[in-house]
Amino acid sequence: MTDKQQPVDLLVVGGGTAGIVGAKTAAGFGARTVLVEQARTGGDCLWTGCVPSKTLLSAADHAITMRELTGHRPDFAAVRERIHAAIGTIEPVDSPAALEAAGVGVVNGSLTFLAPGVAEVNGGQIRFRQALVAAGGAPATVDIAGLDPAFVVTSETVWELEALPARLAIVGGGPVACELGQAFARLGSQVTMVVRSRILPKEDPDATNLVRKVLESDGVRVLEHASIENAASTGTGTGTRIRFGNGTAIDTDTVLLAIGRVPRTTCLGLERIGVDLDAGGHIVTDARMRTSNPLIWAAGDVTANPQFTHLAGVHGSVAASNAVLGLKRRVSTTVPRVTYTSPEVAAVGLSMPDGGSAHRVRTVQHTHVDRAVTADNTDGFTRLVVDRRGKILGGTIVGPRAGESLAELTLAVQKGMTTSDIAGTTHPYPTYGDGVWNAAVADARERLASPLIERATAALVWGRRRWLDSAALHRRER
Repeated sequence: MTDKQQPVDLLVVGGGTAGIVGAKTAAGFGARTVLVEQARTGGDCLWTGCVPSKTLLSAADHAITMRELTGHRPDFAAVRERIHAAIGTIEPVDSPAALEAAGVGVVNGSLTFLAPGVAEVNGGQIRFRQALVAAGGAPATVDIAGLDPAFVVTSETVWELEALPARLAIVGGGPVACELGQAFARLGSQVTMVVRSRILPKEDPDATNLVRKVLESDGVRVLEHASIENAASTGTGTGTRIRFGNGTAIDTDTVLLAIGRVPRTTCLGLERIGVDLDAGGHIVTDARMRTSNPLIWAAGDVTANPQFTHLAGVHGSVAASNAVLGLKRRVSTTVPRVTYTSPEVAAVGLSMPDGGSAHRVRTVQHTHVDRAVTADNTDGFTRLVVDRRGKILGGTIVGPRAGESLAELTLAVQKGMTTSDIAGTTHPYPTYGDGVWNAAVADARERLASPLIERATAALVWGRRRWLDSAALHRRER
């Protein structure tokens, strides 16, 4: 605990991405900073999110090659070891030792706000001038009548499975459900996805259709627009039967709930310090990440912003900078997102036109992207949404390394660039990024083909021809 007479400049609640970045930012400015984490630093991304899931996806991708070459799949124990190794490699960067080396004091324990400027941790008190709440979120759960909790896992507890489920039912159709569904299917599980509406409902329908097609080719059974009625034991003691509203049923060994996340805002005592929550329990913030209490800031999954690790880090930095320096930085509204299935689905900004005539769509199928052709993997597309003047408003990319290709598109949206800006920039060849460039070139060329531009171009060509002919005649006369 800190000296009661010496309040810290910034008290950070939570040791996930938002909290770590915010704490290091504040300490880097010379602010006296203390971070309180009740479990382990690194957050969901390190322990149960990004790192283990992307490692699992990589192992599943290798499983396809292994099956094609040898007819066998990798041992699940080896996959688990690979996941633990990846976490162990990255963990030191987010460790308490790394934070303390950056000038951040680290306290392990549960925190409750007692009053403005006072918090309780482990029975002692910490006094603070300002606070950044970045306590993260937890997997949402749902009560299914008759379902034995012993058969249920979430995105946090699925990593505790010691054996590959022979039959896996996934409730949900978002990015987590699609990624884990494809990975477990490729590793050998019989996977059924139970989706209330459709998979990846926020994405371009063409992208969703491609992902669904690949999931089904990997052996995933996708049940969309399905409602669960109840569940019951199969009688064998090793499985459960899920019944649907239409009278059908499936048997499964494990049920993975992947239906979203809820903020960890209960038991923090936020009401004692005047911090407002929305109906879903998220902390309400403005564009500067400030809460209803001007001395309390928030970032990450406790807010109503999109729940991405990259966004949490940026928001944590903005909040800490504004808090300790008195700045008025605003967070960007340009938020890229990637679903790491195979193929990847990456999108930013306006991924589909709003229906108005002011927007145009430029689509390049990856049958026309030479890198995709050489890799014999042309099932994908790049789609840009632009306004009448060619300003890039957003887009969607589906294919290998779509997340990397999205980086240029994200910068274009952020900086208000046009398709002419992209078309006029030299790009390496051949790359998957050619999709963005080709779509931009197509749009720029069509704008150049407008009647007004054609007349102006024709006039320039005519004038240039006359000048060259005149110059040639002058040289002959000399």
